[in-house]
Amino acid sequence: MGEPVIHTTTVTVRYQETDQMGVAHHSVYPIWFEVGRTAFIREHGFPYSKLEEDGLYLPLVGLTCDYRSFARYEDELTIKTRISDMSKTRLNFKYEVIKAGAAIATGSTLHIFANRQLQPVNLAKYMPDTYRLFQHFAGIV
Repeated sequence: MGEPVIHTTTVTVRYQETDQMGVAHHSVYPIWFEVGRTAFIREHGFPYSKLEEDGLYLPLVGLTCDYRSFARYEDELTIKTRISDMSKTRLNFKYEVIKAGAAIATGSTLHIFANRQLQPVNLAKYMPDTYRLFQHFAGIV
């Protein structure tokens, strides 16, 4: 078993993402998770557009977010993304939102593997090469 690949990307808090207190609103953290997840899979050779072209979709079925601190307008944030767990039918990403070296939020998203009709599929049978790639990035193989 190997180590999971951790992808790092950055975002800058935009004015529209802040609330009346000047703090990044809690609702933008899942958007930042998506930024991290999209960059992760794109930079490892299988962007969403390619997956969908090949007939694979990753619908979201669960999301968690734990807030530890806050961010303000123009703060530079680092989003660390990794695959924490997977099976033949599900994929779980973990995230850390970091400001000035400290995690201000952590979270996860759970996705199922689905076909064009959004029916669940066994990825090991449906797209074995893609399944092995996900396993590699998860550190399973």
